[in-house]
Amino acid sequence: MRLPDSVTGSFLVVLGAAAAYGGWILPPVPGQPVGPNVFPLVIGIGLALCGLAIVFGIGHSFEEEEELIPLEDGQAAAPPPQGKLYSLRALLPPALLLFYVAAADRLGFIITAAIMVYVTSTALGAKWKLALPLAALSPFAIHLIFGKLLRVPLPAGLLPTPW
Repeated sequence: MRLPDSVTGSFLVVLGAAAAYGGWILPPVPGQPVGPNVFPLVIGIGLALCGLAIVFGIGHSFEEEEELIPLEDGQAAAPPPQGKLYSLRALLPPALLLFYVAAADRLGFIITAAIMVYVTSTALGAKWKLALPLAALSPFAIHLIFGKLLRVPLPAGLLPTPW
């Protein structure tokens, strides 16, 4: 059974709101600008925003969905397999993780993360018009949250980071 996108997105919104509320009610640590409440708050807000994007169909093109081939008895069959390259998508996450480990110190977090986001989004079917801005903006957002707000050291690599 496949759940509609609205149900899945609504569940993510509720889960994100619960995580954000949990982060909101955690007491901050005295003397520290960023305490244990910030991480669940940021993750919860991000999860809720992703759920809203799923509910409203942002980034999803309904014209690209494949037509199911009807069978003779009126039932719909699954679309034909996409070939060997389609099954290689399962190797993408470990390959990108190995790429990050090998390239992050040399290229830096921003460049490495941008490459990873672009490859992942295009492999999942996003057009370059969506994948390119996503790949350009998401590493900077992650850098601002983790590098600046939470003070997690991220590799600089090729890009000088005066910001």
